[in-house]
Amino acid sequence: MRDGVSVSGPAIILDPNQPLQTMVGFGAAVTDATAYLVQARMSEAQRQALLRELFGREGEGLGFDFTRVTIGASDFSLSHYSLAETPDPTLSTFSTAPMETYVFPTVRQALAINPDLKVMATPWSAPGWMKTTGSMIQGQLKPEHYSTYADYLMLYIAAAADEGVPTDYISIQNEPDFEPDSYPGMRWGAEGRARFIGRELGPRLEREGLRTKILDWDHNWDQPEQPLGVLNDPMARRYVSGVAWHCYAGDVVAQTQVHDAYPDKDVFFTECSGGAWAADFKDSFVWTMKNLIVGAVQNQARGVLMWNIALDENHGPHAGGCSDCRGVVTIDSRTGAVERNQEYYAFGHASRFVRQGARRVAVTTPSGLDAVGFINPDGSRVVIVLNGTDSEAAFEVGEFGRSSPAILPSNSAATYVWSRPR
Repeated sequence: MRDGVSVSGPAIILDPNQPLQTMVGFGAAVTDATAYLVQARMSEAQRQALLRELFGREGEGLGFDFTRVTIGASDFSLSHYSLAETPDPTLSTFSTAPMETYVFPTVRQALAINPDLKVMATPWSAPGWMKTTGSMIQGQLKPEHYSTYADYLMLYIAAAADEGVPTDYISIQNEPDFEPDSYPGMRWGAEGRARFIGRELGPRLEREGLRTKILDWDHNWDQPEQPLGVLNDPMARRYVSGVAWHCYAGDVVAQTQVHDAYPDKDVFFTECSGGAWAADFKDSFVWTMKNLIVGAVQNQARGVLMWNIALDENHGPHAGGCSDCRGVVTIDSRTGAVERNQEYYAFGHASRFVRQGARRVAVTTPSGLDAVGFINPDGSRVVIVLNGTDSEAAFEVGEFGRSSPAILPSNSAATYVWSRPR
């Protein structure tokens, strides 16, 4: 209906009576590279303006509610480092000092702007001396160091908290079925991850009464059998809060496949990067909207993250790994000037309007369009619509009892917001 009048043409209708997952938020990662650029390559005024734009909700702020940090180095670091370089099972030299110069201050500043910001932490590798290669590059965690590595992650959670950085979510390994040859990484099969979560890290978190939630997998859509293997283990399942996914292989429907098998476990989408391989604005914008902003959420995600918030004009700084990745924004390392990229505009369609605690609800969507709908905690309605076709689309948008006409150009998106019906 349109103010009580029946709608006969194409219509996107939100149904408040079909509630689905509750949202944590949208955002991107504060990598070492991002934090370095923000803290060392921008003036104080530039830094504050950018962080307010990314994490604030006033004016044109994106309102990011969710972010991710690396525990130790990733490829987007200034060097390869762990938080315990000395071989010592007592971890007497453990220190978060490498993260205290750039990363922790950036997250604290973001939290000052958005105190509701949720933080996920992920290691790319255990310290090299705990691994089969003796290096942070390639290899596997030695079983005799499982207990020590659980202590390592617990020390990180405590030290980060002391620095004013919470760890709301933790995954035990980034991309555990990949051993990169030029930056930290570590292969870790489902059986080993299940043992570690169920017998080491999970019980420690429980004993300490910590609210940090464990996410398994943190890798691509193409291997749903991996997180299913962990969740099939009763001891691990007790401590796994949800499954995290990346975009680089497979199809987003894998998220629903695993969720259907374990509907009490949360779904998060935690990494995807744009880059020079997807330079065309239209194509990469439409892909991001279809697969991440709409697709990941349609497939149960409570939170959606891009990879680097910011990289420089040379796709860095980085230490190995991706040499042509793109940040949500590009910071000119010489001037501090900011360029907003495709992913910035795609994520803004969600993060500016969907509040933390919003409930996703069902929407009916006509052929040729993609849409996802929400009800915010204040009762306001949000519907995000993508027209990924080469033709203009005309339709109605609303909910039962009232709707309004809309026209969406080809290969574009729009976000529609209205207040709670009286």
